[in-house]
Amino acid sequence: MIRRTLLGFLIGAIALPLSAASIGDDGLHKTDWMRDTFKDLREDLEEANNEGKRLMIIFEQRGCIYCTKMHKEVFSQARVSDYISENYFVVQLNLHGDIEVTDFDGETLSEKDMARKWGILFTPSMMFLPEEVGEGAATPQAAVAVMPGAFGAGTTLDMFSWVKEKRYELDNGEDFQRYHARRIQERSNGSFD
Repeated sequence: MIRRTLLGFLIGAIALPLSAASIGDDGLHKTDWMRDTFKDLREDLEEANNEGKRLMIIFEQRGCIYCTKMHKEVFSQARVSDYISENYFVVQLNLHGDIEVTDFDGETLSEKDMARKWGILFTPSMMFLPEEVGEGAATPQAAVAVMPGAFGAGTTLDMFSWVKEKRYELDNGEDFQRYHARRIQERSNGSFD
């Protein structure tokens, strides 16, 4: 009996992806590229800039099947997690959480109240911030892109690349959807993701 239990445990441990996220006390997935900060977004932006990274805020919630999908199928892929780790300063917020968050406009609210203020309806929702946020601007007005919901690895990487490369600033008619369509064709591996 003990041998079977140990064998089952070992097989289960081997089957897990190496970069699988753990679940924190708040019921949210935790990765090594998420930052535990004081949730003052002005300070987080400054720290991201000092590290040469882009600030990204991700809203998740306990029991979210789409968050689980992203962590198990997308964020666990080395090409995705490595890109995020190298280029992004990620702050996780809980859609129903009580931790205080200070917005760029100086207003301090609980995570759940900030989610309401910002109009966050879906989890996961990722908000990508520019390197500079004007005084008095709230996060939704400052964000250069918002990615609500779960997507495949290709779409996710394309969004992260599009923001990192500041393609939203280009005046070439290639918004994210056109960029993503072009990237799909360039990959030409038969996958739409």
